[in-house]
Amino acid sequence: MTDGAGAPPARPAPSVLGVSGLRASTMGLGLAALGRPAYITLGRQRDLGTDRGAARMEERCHRVLDAAYAAGVRYVDVARSYGRAEEFLASWLASRALEPGAVTVGSKWGYLYVGHWRTDAAVHEVKDHSVAMLRQQWPETAALLGSHLGLYQVHSATLQSGVLDDPAVLAELLELTARGVVVGMSVSGPGQAEVIRRALSAEVDGVNPFSTVQATWNLLEPSAGDALAEAHARGWGVLVKEAVANGRLVDGQGDDSGAGAVLAGVARRHGASADQVALAAALGQPWSDVVLSGAVTERQLAANLGALAVVLDDDDRARLASVAEPPAAYWDRRAALPWQ
Repeated sequence: MTDGAGAPPARPAPSVLGVSGLRASTMGLGLAALGRPAYITLGRQRDLGTDRGAARMEERCHRVLDAAYAAGVRYVDVARSYGRAEEFLASWLASRALEPGAVTVGSKWGYLYVGHWRTDAAVHEVKDHSVAMLRQQWPETAALLGSHLGLYQVHSATLQSGVLDDPAVLAELLELTARGVVVGMSVSGPGQAEVIRRALSAEVDGVNPFSTVQATWNLLEPSAGDALAEAHARGWGVLVKEAVANGRLVDGQGDDSGAGAVLAGVARRHGASADQVALAAALGQPWSDVVLSGAVTERQLAANLGALAVVLDDDDRARLASVAEPPAAYWDRRAALPWQ
């Protein structure tokens, strides 16, 4: 991801995550790329250089969090597997003396970070949607984030992982809701729409534990859109991740799918950058409550926030719709992105 140019950043509007009642903002900040030394975002070497020790990454994370909070961002997204993201967020909340509720924090369980803070690790994270992993990771997250934690999500649920068919997991999640924790799920892969619809009908004793969903939606991979609209109509809060496709929809990344030229044309028309147009497309979806920025520098964040001032018209949307890829092809390419 590169630093964009364009209009001065606007402030995100307040947002509410559906029937959960959680307060957020139309743009949030995800810490997937700031909590660990390696990730699959393009341009990472240019953005972060080689100094990625834990202390340095924590400092970077705090600076971006400061900029986000000052700009009006009120939702922060982490996960147990994002390296030390929960720790970095917890230390920021404590050092800034922010009261619970000043920002809404969402975290996730179901992946284990195994990268050992190495950029060249053979494996960086391992999925485990068992009830044993839920029982292990919930106390770890709760100990770090405490009363700041508002939303707890299944991390990248798929039909294949079996998490939506596991009565022990669903019962455990329902118990968390009884304690006042809002429970949601994130989805990933070419079957996102099917997983969302399956989750809408998941019940324990007639009660569905879920009230939010976080999904990948971007100009290259919009296939979950109809299912997200259905979830939103049911009162679920909807969060969008990977709106710039891990950097593929950013100026200067050399995307060879043909999307770059289309995106550049629309961006020129608005005096904006590619990332701003991509984010504006996600922000403009009627079912979207929060769109996450994955910025790793203050300048990137400012560029991303510039999307709030970009208003796309029907002609723009028609042009941009032409760049969508078959879901399987998109996810195959994403799986091939190197950790760097």
